[in-house]
Amino acid sequence: MAYEHFAFLYDKLMVDAPYDLWIEYVESEFENYCEPVQTIVDLGCGTGEISLRLMEKGFDVLGVDLSSEMLTVAKEKATKKGMNLPLLQQNMTDLNVMKQVDAVLILCDSLNYLENQEQVIQTFSSVYKSLRPGGLFVFDVHSIYKMENVFNQSPFVSTNQGISYIWNCFEGFYPYTVEHELTFFVEEKDHSYTRFDEDHVQRTFPIEEYSLWLKKAGFISLKVTSDFGKKDFSKAERIFFVAKKDF
Repeated sequence: MAYEHFAFLYDKLMVDAPYDLWIEYVESEFENYCEPVQTIVDLGCGTGEISLRLMEKGFDVLGVDLSSEMLTVAKEKATKKGMNLPLLQQNMTDLNVMKQVDAVLILCDSLNYLENQEQVIQTFSSVYKSLRPGGLFVFDVHSIYKMENVFNQSPFVSTNQGISYIWNCFEGFYPYTVEHELTFFVEEKDHSYTRFDEDHVQRTFPIEEYSLWLKKAGFISLKVTSDFGKKDFSKAERIFFVAKKDF
């Protein structure tokens, strides 16, 4: 899935995203499992918001994403901050890094862009190979509850910051799949508007299936929680997994 025009609008649209909560959650899990973490792959890094925040915390980060447009934005942001963020364009199913790392992250529901279970399994395998023994794998996905009860409340409409959008969601062909139909109207300097249209598809799976696929890839499943560390799954919108590559 290429983000095309959306990549250059993403940060304005996601200005209220709880990135700091993701950072706090990840750091707390590193501490919980007493694993020394210095080198991190931010897989599905997008525009680099998580990567740059981690670098500011002192971690060595490699940002990886399939979208060249997203990586272009990430590079520009890093340059403006005077930071050297290494970036790599790869599909997460084929992650291949030069040296094994301490942790791999797939955050902000990036994993949900994979179309089928084979791609998820292949991604877990590529992450496993990229981690050193004892390395940690942390990721989050949309919950089934969110797919079935939150996205169906569309259309979502916004007119903030010179960008207006209409976001429609439709039930996809496969179970727990949502098709996102996005229409943007971007205000230009002469106050005219340019329209962009994009379609995105996301899919999730039951917790039990993710846990099984992690085990098959060789991981030890350490923890499954909801919404940044909570234990109530009944109306959770985001599910978090922490797994470890065995020694």
